[in-house]
Amino acid sequence: MKIGNGTKIWHFSHILPGSTIGENCNIGQNVVIGPNVIIGNRVKIQNNVSVYEGVTLEDEVFLGPSMVFTNVINPRSAIPRKSEIRETLVKKGATIGANSTIVCGHTIGSYAFIAAGAVVTKDVADFALVMGNPAKQKGWMCACGIKLNFKGNRAKCSCGKEYIKDDNIVKLVSG
Repeated sequence: MKIGNGTKIWHFSHILPGSTIGENCNIGQNVVIGPNVIIGNRVKIQNNVSVYEGVTLEDEVFLGPSMVFTNVINPRSAIPRKSEIRETLVKKGATIGANSTIVCGHTIGSYAFIAAGAVVTKDVADFALVMGNPAKQKGWMCACGIKLNFKGNRAKCSCGKEYIKDDNIVKLVSG
């Protein structure tokens, strides 16, 4: 187990062997991490979250209270399936809202925004805003967390960042 400098871990939380937590993270109360989980720098995990084996969180990810990761697609109590773990990757800057569920085996794109209570059953694009059960894309988000308003294939956020959309792929072009 490795815990980076400046990381805070609140009470009733457990870090299992083989896990790596980056620098300046904030791990809330009643959180379970691992085993063998990789967490980047400046990650914030709110209360009552379990980050299971097979989940990787890149830098600056936000996990809302009581959100859920799965790591096996068809669990049964009487049938061990630890060899069937499906990996989930949450890319840099993504936000996963309170009480949402991420079904294993998917990638959450950079700066994607998963609304509270959403159930994610497929990959989510960079900067995408998804909500509902099952989660459906409802728009695009700036890296700063403000919803983007595209005019044609361009959007400029009030924070100054500019984006271009090409073939339903959004990219930051300045800011």
